[in-house]
Amino acid sequence: MAKKPARPSFTFHAFLRLTRFWNLLIIGLAQYFTAFFMIGASTFTDWRLFVLSLSTMAIAAGGYIINDYYDVKIDLINKPERVVVGKSIGRRYAILLHTFLSVTGVFLGFLVGWQIGLINFSSGFLLWLYSNNLKRQPFVGNMTVAFLTGLSIALINWLYHSHLLLINVYATFAFFITLVREIIKDMEDLKGDNTYGCKTLPILFGIRQTKYILYTLLALFLLVVVAIHFFFKALPIYYFILCLFAPLLVLLVYLIRADTKNDFYNLSALCKVIMLLGILSMAWV
Repeated sequence: MAKKPARPSFTFHAFLRLTRFWNLLIIGLAQYFTAFFMIGASTFTDWRLFVLSLSTMAIAAGGYIINDYYDVKIDLINKPERVVVGKSIGRRYAILLHTFLSVTGVFLGFLVGWQIGLINFSSGFLLWLYSNNLKRQPFVGNMTVAFLTGLSIALINWLYHSHLLLINVYATFAFFITLVREIIKDMEDLKGDNTYGCKTLPILFGIRQTKYILYTLLALFLLVVVAIHFFFKALPIYYFILCLFAPLLVLLVYLIRADTKNDFYNLSALCKVIMLLGILSMAWV
């Protein structure tokens, strides 16, 4: 008699991989840095900021889980060594974890304020819709993730009822870098996405034309920040050189040369580094 396949066993390490622990840490760090350096040092001990960060990370973790749940077949082609759902964690447990984290994130948001609660609910719904449908559509899925990333920074203005332009600058930075990274990830995942009928930008237009779209986005981002610098609020020159122009120039050079799946994987990782540099630059600005 044939043996039944072994049931996936839940491990803490698999849970950390499934929820992208390091990405969640960056989200929390970004919110704390924004509040501490833009609003004031007193925010560090504010329970509302702690709960807001916890709720944002819970919503994001739920989003990562449901995304992997829907993308198992595609991921088995694109990155089989990184698949967790169905291997280390069963599909039923994945759904339960997604539901628990999403509900927890919404509940914690309402503890901070009803507006934050509604934003968290809408964000959780958008992440489910993204995983179920939007990510397979050209540009819409990329914009959704980028918008939610920028929103996580802008929430600090909402929490403290402030209207600081510099916070919106960083939210814009997070939006554009995430948008670029999401499109690069689509280039990396071209084979699996194409196999299962996704309509991402690289599939519709090809790698070369998609690169031109990325060049345009990077140029537009620089124009926006330069316009803010000259017409609204002057930003320190070292911010431009160390945390903006230099990293983006490196990204542009590598993007021009990128051709293989591994190249696009490295570019995606570079975008994470640029995001982290942007967060750390708050200490100087």
